[in-house]
Amino acid sequence: MIFLKILKNTDEKKAIEFITLAIEVAKKATCLRSKCGCVIIKDNKVIGTGFNSPPGELDSQRRCNCNKKQLNEKVTDKTCCVHAEQRAIMNALEKNAEKIKGSTLYFIRLDENDVMLKAGNPYCTHCSKLALDSGIKEFVLWHDEGIAVYNTEEYNVLSYQYIE
Repeated sequence: MIFLKILKNTDEKKAIEFITLAIEVAKKATCLRSKCGCVIIKDNKVIGTGFNSPPGELDSQRRCNCNKKQLNEKVTDKTCCVHAEQRAIMNALEKNAEKIKGSTLYFIRLDENDVMLKAGNPYCTHCSKLALDSGIKEFVLWHDEGIAVYNTEEYNVLSYQYIE
């Protein structure tokens, strides 16, 4: 796996603060299969947040169970939810459009007991393209090796190289 860098010391501690915020956001997710959360940070301030849930009103308690086997093979996004990253980007563009360029996106996934899961390789081309197009500078994931920072262009390339 290739990273721009693995965070250490003060940078790692600051990233853990933002990941902790993403965990709290992920707890709002209404997907029964996977709870994901995302925060977008610029100048040490949150400019956007998002969690995965079905499209529509965010205050809805509608639940879904994204099951790849239920969807037609022509569907490229095998989930029924709007991704946490997509929601966070839309939220940042709605509330802080002038700040999104050069920002950093922190993503996290929780298990069924709201315990953080370490991330795998970058794989979502939908989110990588949207992050790249919106001007987000970096993507942050917590891997077994530590908290990894990817340049968004690098993240996009790696997401296209992903093979299940």
